[in-house]
Parts: sequence; structure tokens; C-alpha cells
Amino acid sequence: MDEMYFTITGCNHYFGSEFMEKGLMVKLEKEFDNEYDKEAIKVSVKGLGKCGYVANSPYTVKGESMSAGRLYDKIGDTAKGKVLFVFEEMAVCKIVDDGLE
Repeated sequence: MDEMYFTITGCNHYFGSEFMEKGLMVKLEKEFDNEYDKEAIKVSVKGLGKCGYVANSPYTVKGESMSAGRLYDKIGDTAKGKVLFVFEEMAVCKIVDDGLE
């Protein structure tokens, strides 16, 4: 599996990013019924639930992260990531399990 990175955005609509720390594991789930974004990938944390989405805009994707659109066909319906860097309202993560067999 190639290294793939993504940005979690929209954290301020849920729990913020204060609880996030380096090494935190997150779950990615394709959100097939999202009426605003056909390539939406929800990000959740065990015990909290939804904490944001994989960024899908050039304004919210940080560094060499992949947008949700670029990542969508490279992961299964669910995948796992690990937080590498935390910013004020977002985090950059690495895919650790792409969910593909």
C-alpha cells in the first residue's frame, strides 16, 4: 500500500480539534447518502462518533494530503487512519488500513 495522507476538516462543527493528538486512531467511512458531496468521507473516533470529514476542497486540503475525491477510489467503504499533526481546526492523518482486501 502506498502512503496516503488526508486532512480532517469541519472539526469545529462537532467536538473541535482540542481532543485530537498525535497517534489518535480514526475511522473513515464513505457517506453514500451525503446530499452535498458525492465523494464525502466521514471521520469518526471511537467513543465520540463523527468528528469531521476528509477535506475535499483546495482551500481545506493541507500539504500533500489527498482530497476526498482523490482518496475515494483508493480505499474500501471503511478505512483507518492515524493522526500525525493537529492544527487549530483540522488534523493531517495517514491511512494505516485502506479497508481493501
